[in-house]
Amino acid sequence: MNIAQLQQEILRLKKEKDVCILAHSYQAREICEIADFTGDSYKLSVDASKADNQNILMCGVRFMAETCKILSPEKTVVLASPIAGCAMADQMDKALIEQVKKHYPNHTVVAYINTTASLKTICDVCVTSSSAVKIVNRIPNKDILFIPDCNLGAHVAAQCPDKNIKLLNGGCPIHACVTADDVAKAKALYPDAELLVHPECVPAVCAQADYIGSTSGIMDYAVKSDKKEFIIGTEISIAEHLQYMCPDKQFRILSLKLICPNMKATTLVDVYNCLTGSGGEEIVLDSDVIRDAGRCIDEMIRLGE
Repeated sequence: MNIAQLQQEILRLKKEKDVCILAHSYQAREICEIADFTGDSYKLSVDASKADNQNILMCGVRFMAETCKILSPEKTVVLASPIAGCAMADQMDKALIEQVKKHYPNHTVVAYINTTASLKTICDVCVTSSSAVKIVNRIPNKDILFIPDCNLGAHVAAQCPDKNIKLLNGGCPIHACVTADDVAKAKALYPDAELLVHPECVPAVCAQADYIGSTSGIMDYAVKSDKKEFIIGTEISIAEHLQYMCPDKQFRILSLKLICPNMKATTLVDVYNCLTGSGGEEIVLDSDVIRDAGRCIDEMIRLGE
């Protein structure tokens, strides 16, 4: 089968088997085209919880599938590629943060959604890159322990000067590898382009940006802007998606280092194999993990409204 034939068969099978397909924005174009919902990790989880389908197929990484299961424990959630993890989510585990909390007993623990379900069980509130500043500002406690991304945390700290934010040395190795020199080279090549970057980038990169925001924020900004040329400082697939969405504009890649191997692990054939019962991994979480991690996410929803 060619790509178009495979996509048609997937569309047929997902309807036949009552499957809702979720695709993170970093997924390949051919996967996004057959998904019921696309977007960032939290949006997809909410979309899944509202969908009528009993079966959820996540084309993304493991922590995203776990979040879907937490929000929809009664549904069957399958991760399309079992090897698709997240280097940031795996950096810090429950045992480590339990030890760190002993040194900061009065701090509110704020967990980026890019963390494991197990770690979320001992955190006070979850945040996304788009909601982090609003939520941290709304936390009554002045003292905050922000995990795991120190770059997103530094961005939040700059926007929340009244808070005492403790950061640990963690983050997205893909975004963090981009340097100020990469920005200088890109701006020299594309002097008329606006620079749009994700807050997981290092502060020296963010400082030169025309816009700092989540994946969805970057896409919305570019679509709505009257500018015609942009340098995209997040996973390179976003530049491709935007080019399809706005063929009259030009989207440049900030750095070829911005490729996430975990997001690239899922293929269209993986999706097909899941629907035929020969691939994927069902996400199974203990009821206490779902309950305790759910509190962290519920608090995010409450403070983020």
